[in-house]
Order: sequence, then C-alpha cells, then structure tokens
Amino acid sequence: MVKRYRWAAGLAAVCGLLMAAPQANAEVEPGGWTPQSPGYKVQEKGCGHADGMTFSLTCADTSGEQRAERRYDTYTGGTHQFEGYFRISSMGGSRISLKQTFRDTSGSQGPYYMLAVENGGRLYTVAGGTTVSNAGTVGATVRVNTVNQVGKTHRTYINGSLANTVDSPSGSYYDKFGAYRTSSGNGPITVTWSNVKFWSK
Repeated sequence: MVKRYRWAAGLAAVCGLLMAAPQANAEVEPGGWTPQSPGYKVQEKGCGHADGMTFSLTCADTSGEQRAERRYDTYTGGTHQFEGYFRISSMGGSRISLKQTFRDTSGSQGPYYMLAVENGGRLYTVAGGTTVSNAGTVGATVRVNTVNQVGKTHRTYINGSLANTVDSPSGSYYDKFGAYRTSSGNGPITVTWSNVKFWSK
C-alpha cells in the first residue's frame, strides 16, 4: 500500500506541474511558436493618458496628436504573433486606432497596419477602410491576434477567426496598442487591454 501511495502521489505531483506550466502554443496558427517578452515604453501625448493597461483620450479634439499607447521593442525578420484582449468601457468619439503594427525600417517608417474602431463597434483598417469586424462595441471583450510573417503577409484574427490579410514587406517592425486618434477621428474613449502575449518563430 505504501508503494502504491507513493507512486500515486508522485504521479499527482507530475500532473500538477504539467498543468501549472505555461502553454507555449499560440491561440491561432498553432505549432512551433516560442513565447517572447519584449520590452515596452508608454507613450502619452495630448489628452492621452495611460494607467496600467487602461488607455484614455479625454478630449474631443479633432486636431493635434492625441495618444496613449504601449510601444514594444523592434523585431526584424521571422514570424511574430501578438495576442491581446480589449474592452471599450466608454466611447464618445470615433475612429480611434487600438492596435498598430509599425514599420521601423530606414526610409519606410510609419504605421504600416492600424486596426481602428468607429463609434458603433465597426473595426476597420485605417489604410483602405476595410471592415474587419463589427465586434468592437462598448462593453464587449474582443480578442485580437496579429501574425506578421515578415516579407510575406500580415494576418489579423478577431475572436479567433481570420479577418484580414495584407502583404508584409521585408524589414523591421514593432507592435503598439492603446488608443490613438486617427487623422479623421476624435475622442473621448477609454479602453482596457488584458492578457497580452507575444510569440515568434
């Protein structure tokens, strides 16, 4: 009985360790991903304010730079996946960028891919205005995954479903999320991000 008890206790301990270990698999396009922990800087301008993972634009200005974002470290080449959940708690404005994949290549710097939200919940690409989803309503929790296969394609998933694909030029990039007034947008807005993860392969 003692031997059986020790064997069972050992098995339970191993199972407990396996269950507690963090999963390396990404939520979309599983297989071969390595978790990453890039550093970041908080960016606040105009009436933008960041409080932990909550980002607010407190004014309705239609000019000037209004932003509250996290800017993560630059990467070059490879395939990189971002995952995060956002929830808009209030939105009196419209056309606010929530997630950006930014080019950081000499001569080509700029917001290569911007996912924005209109009042009413339409999520769209700022370049071209393509509708990505209508899930971005106030109070809803939305999962966003972007997969940037540098030199090939950049793919966006909303709540686990592929919603947009664009070409990805070679070069360097970084991820940003928060709240940023687009050239045709204005606040106010308050959005909270959570469970943000990164992988590469």
